[in-house]
Amino acid sequence: MRLRLLDRYVLSELLYPFVFGIASFSSIFIASSMLYRITQYMTKYGAGWDTIAWLFFYSLPEVINYTFPMSMLLASLMAFGKLSGSSEIIAMKSGGVSYYRIVAPVLIVAFIVSMFSVVWAEKVVPASKVQYTRVLEYQIKGNTKPKTQDNVIIKTMSGDTQRLTYARRFEEHSGKMMDITIEEFDNHKLARIQTAKEGRWENGSWRLFNGTVYSVHDEEGLQSTAKFDEQIIPLDIAPEQISWEQKEPEEMTIRELREYIHMLEMQDQPTSRHWCEIYMRIFIPMASFFFAMIGAPLGTQKQRTSSSIGLGLSIIVIFIYYAIMTFTTGLGKGGAMNPLLACALPNLICLCVGIYLLRQKNA
Repeated sequence: MRLRLLDRYVLSELLYPFVFGIASFSSIFIASSMLYRITQYMTKYGAGWDTIAWLFFYSLPEVINYTFPMSMLLASLMAFGKLSGSSEIIAMKSGGVSYYRIVAPVLIVAFIVSMFSVVWAEKVVPASKVQYTRVLEYQIKGNTKPKTQDNVIIKTMSGDTQRLTYARRFEEHSGKMMDITIEEFDNHKLARIQTAKEGRWENGSWRLFNGTVYSVHDEEGLQSTAKFDEQIIPLDIAPEQISWEQKEPEEMTIRELREYIHMLEMQDQPTSRHWCEIYMRIFIPMASFFFAMIGAPLGTQKQRTSSSIGLGLSIIVIFIYYAIMTFTTGLGKGGAMNPLLACALPNLICLCVGIYLLRQKNA
């Protein structure tokens, strides 16, 4: 019972600075970048207040997702700074409670926040970014998206048959696709693969030229091959629709990214950027847990410390973390470093530092 009261007390000290951190860091993000862009959209494109409001609303999920780790760091620093400043940490340790046990509820909450943030980054952020792009391109910029795109992927469904159409190059103005690969799945099993050098939009349908159809069995592999000079495929999506259905990696879910990576690998295209995007969806949210490991011992000081010191330490740790992350993920996206290692390295550094600091404070 005594330990449960201790947990509730420690967590109560954590709650207010965590909420404060989300609000304050979100405000910093909004003020530093978003307000400038919004002003530009209003002056350059004449965007109305209602459109700006939707743009602001759809941008919030990504901003909030970045503030979770920062807020957890600030909360653990300020909570343990207050507890140690009033000698409560010393009193708890004098009562036979180890430092690890005092920190345990904070780490548990930080892990829960990390898991929630992973789900948030996968389920909420990509969908909001898609809507943000649509509002920006359709309603504000007036449909000024580039008409020529590389590495286009189109997903269609017809009954139990799913088709993934990939084109290395797509030109909306001429209604052409080049270097096309189509995978057809029956009941989620690969059944056919079609390839073609070129496809054209003619009379409301896509016509392929100079291609090959491969019939594939799930267990026996390749069964038959047939070449064709010209063929109409069941894809009735107009060129202008294809332009708008393409997503940036940041707008895709992990499942969509994996499908896209598969298509790129079939064409011997680089995939490092997309793998980094997948790994960052996991490792950036997980930073909440590792930041708590660092924040709690950093906040535990023998002398009384003010909340301004906790905020200052938070900014320093955040700056170092994101500087390392920007550097390593840049190497990962460029193919100079393994994407998994590039995205995990900042968290691994935080883990080592956190373990060292916790052991020092438990001594």
